[in-house]
Amino acid sequence: MKEDLVNKINKLKRERNAIILAHYYQIDEVQAIADYTGDSLGLSRKAAETDADVIVFCGVDFMAESAAILSPDKTVLLPERDAGCPMADMVTADALREKKQEYPDATVVCYVNSSAEVKAESDVCCTSSNAIDIINAIDNDQILFVPDQNLGHYVSQQTDKEIILWEGFCITHHRVKDDSIHRVRELHPDAEILVHPECRPEVVELADFVGSTAQILNYARQSEVDKMIIGTEMGILYQLKQDSPNKQFYFLNQGLICQNMKKTALHHVAEALEKMKYQVSVDEATRIKAREALDKMLELSK
Repeated sequence: MKEDLVNKINKLKRERNAIILAHYYQIDEVQAIADYTGDSLGLSRKAAETDADVIVFCGVDFMAESAAILSPDKTVLLPERDAGCPMADMVTADALREKKQEYPDATVVCYVNSSAEVKAESDVCCTSSNAIDIINAIDNDQILFVPDQNLGHYVSQQTDKEIILWEGFCITHHRVKDDSIHRVRELHPDAEILVHPECRPEVVELADFVGSTAQILNYARQSEVDKMIIGTEMGILYQLKQDSPNKQFYFLNQGLICQNMKKTALHHVAEALEKMKYQVSVDEATRIKAREALDKMLELSK
């Protein structure tokens, strides 16, 4: 059954001149059939660069929207229509416009985990990989950072600029408490603890390494330590094992699962290619403004 689905996907992909992009938090089978796996920044770049006619985005809705913003001439498909992002829903364009009136001189930096409408109200986007570099490259000392308060707080510790935080968070990373760190330190005193900056500040402070999904993978690959505790979504384990099969990996707790990222299965990918669904598009006025914020990010990330 699985082999038949994979063969069907590969056949349809050739026929459609399609590329499959998958986030590191997708289930193993989906990552395995992807042409490219990555974090938000890597996937954004690949979406902008591809020559494919069809982009099948195995992730959540804001990621597919970003691909549609960057590649309006492509057909962008989100295999599972209900794969959303609770953190992205914590900020709206209307609410952001109101906040901008409170801080008219602030540069709005928008985490890519947000809707196209919110990106359109922002000056520049960022990812967890490049947030520090983006903010330090901005010629303004006052930054309004939306929507992740934890990533924003982490960045505020790496810059002299004033960071105004939005009260949003990733419900998966926010579950991790500092007592988890203390517990695993006792259980595995010889292990390194690697966490995502979407975790709470008190968790980040106790970690040995803090970085985006891609940065955690790079660190784990290069580290001489052979036992690591991971503080990010459990889907990363597939790539960790691919890169470092002889190392041991544990998770800070068992709650590190993003249900939305886990909604996409192989049969959804096959059906998306077969029926060309679900197509993601952004109205042109919003797309143009959001594109400026994404292009600014890609420009500052070079």
